[in-house]
Amino acid sequence: MPQLPRNESGRARSRSFALIGPQGSGKSTLLDALLAATADAPPRQTASRSMGTELRLGHGSLQGDAWAILDCPGSVEFSYEVDCALAVVDLAVIVCSPVPERAVNLRPVFRRLEETETPALIFINKLDTLTGAVRDTLAALQDQTRRRLALRQVPIREGDSVVGYIDLVSRRAYRYRRGEPSERIALPEAMQAREAEARGALLEVLADHDDALLEKVVEDVALEPADLYRPLHESEASGAVVSVLLGAAEHNNGIQRLWKALRHDTPDHAETAARHGIAPEGAALAQVFRTQHAGHAGRLSFVRLWRGTLHEGSVLNGLRSGAIRHFPGGEAQKAPQADAGDLIAIARLEGVRTGMTLGGPTLPFPAPPPPLHAITIEPEDRKDEVRLSTALQRLAEEDPALTVTLDPESGTTILGGQGEIHLRTALERLAAACGVKLRTARAPVAFRETIRHAVVQNARLKRQTGGHGQFADVKLQIAPRPRGSGFHFDEKVVGGAVPKRFIPAVSQAAQEATRKGPLGHPVVDISVTLLDGGFHAVDSSDMAFATATRMAMQEGLAKAEPVLLEPVDDVTVSVPTEFTPAAQRLLTGRRGQILGFAAKPGWENWDDVQALVPAAELADLILELRSQTQGLGSYVHRFDHLAEARGR
Repeated sequence: MPQLPRNESGRARSRSFALIGPQGSGKSTLLDALLAATADAPPRQTASRSMGTELRLGHGSLQGDAWAILDCPGSVEFSYEVDCALAVVDLAVIVCSPVPERAVNLRPVFRRLEETETPALIFINKLDTLTGAVRDTLAALQDQTRRRLALRQVPIREGDSVVGYIDLVSRRAYRYRRGEPSERIALPEAMQAREAEARGALLEVLADHDDALLEKVVEDVALEPADLYRPLHESEASGAVVSVLLGAAEHNNGIQRLWKALRHDTPDHAETAARHGIAPEGAALAQVFRTQHAGHAGRLSFVRLWRGTLHEGSVLNGLRSGAIRHFPGGEAQKAPQADAGDLIAIARLEGVRTGMTLGGPTLPFPAPPPPLHAITIEPEDRKDEVRLSTALQRLAEEDPALTVTLDPESGTTILGGQGEIHLRTALERLAAACGVKLRTARAPVAFRETIRHAVVQNARLKRQTGGHGQFADVKLQIAPRPRGSGFHFDEKVVGGAVPKRFIPAVSQAAQEATRKGPLGHPVVDISVTLLDGGFHAVDSSDMAFATATRMAMQEGLAKAEPVLLEPVDDVTVSVPTEFTPAAQRLLTGRRGQILGFAAKPGWENWDDVQALVPAAELADLILELRSQTQGLGSYVHRFDHLAEARGR
């Protein structure tokens, strides 16, 4: 392969990739194994890892090339971290299990890659647990993506154990050695037929995208590895083909072969910049893909430097940058400078948010998803409210998929996120950051009230306090209006029974009285008409008429047969086709009215189920939906209308 272009410092331009895939696929173990093979190798982690909940950045150098690796969380509740990573890396490595039945979990991952046009490789991890044929796993994976998959290795078995692999490009066989590079061996005679079959499938995939290779295949020309490396690289860079490699990161199996593929097939950062429409010339240009408040280190903005060079003190968007940090072996260290292509962290860029472009026109960046699960949050001790508010602000800066809002009716703070684990993790981080004891509860539902029939209500205020007294007499008609038509005030006073100057006070007080009705919720869709009244030349005032109006409203609404209204949302649930009946049962079990279902646009073997569902039933819908769909189900919703609350 040709040498990569080098920057001003003589170092090969940095390339980067993200490790993505389902929870439990072994991404963090793979990151450790990859870093352990670099010149910046850290001590190898041997303890089992807990589930990752945020991006983890590591740097390493291999044979003169500089690499940045992003380890992404696998839980669907942290998928926005994956979106942020894919916005800045050169390539994605999809890490997955060899179990065919779990391949469906990768459909959202493949879809994300297709939408962002990100080149990718697949690493089938935990190969030591393979029980069936790898071709079955490949077929299951192929069902999840429109890109063609190219299997580049086949496993060598002895009994029930996978002991090595055959490289289908070089036609060489290797035996795994625990903790050491694989040993080259002779191609097992028993594997020759399987090798020929698998290599033929690889050639077929590549020839479909390369006319020169197709001609050689048709003419039965003997092929050298170089004849395959070029079409592999070109078809992967275009996103047409995804290579599939095998290994077991826990035992260091397949790591060197994966590194070789990464070195050959990962696009240079300049190619990625061109894919994003970024011109190579110009001032330093960076994009923030993560924000972190790192204790004594202060605020860190993780950026991809698309072009130019940065030093401590460089000015971006009018802000002077602090120290530059990179993460050799995953550990933070100060760096003298950052070059084009680097993924680094910059200290003290106050006011800079995730997704912002620094040094040039705004670049596209994925928007955070709307919340699917919410709770109220408050400190046990009210004197901790300021500390909690500051910690919540920082938390939302670190994780834009979290929302912090104030409920206007209850005055409580609502924390929204992508699921129970997402919010639980946020609460743990809050407790660690501010040390405040918290109370949480289910987020309130925006119930409303209206009335069933019209009433006429009179109220008189007459008070004498020694000086000027208070006098006002109002006669109101309170009537229901069509659903969704809101509040309306009118007056039909004749003969000056209520002077014109007091009518605005009556109108304002009547509307204010709808903020809380007899059932404890705002009143909607009513009309209030001032029919008659009385006044005193000295004792009447705006305040007196407002008080009398509130008295009439309180008594009248209670007599008008108040009824509770609940918000009903238009909900679209997206699931693999085999889970469509389960999704329909779930929605109808939550008082949902199914409107229909259809194939999800652009997603093979997925459906969208549309229904009208009371908002009160959505509080934990995402939790049950995921539990019934192997974590794959999702939904979007929007307010549709108010309806009388009838219960289950």
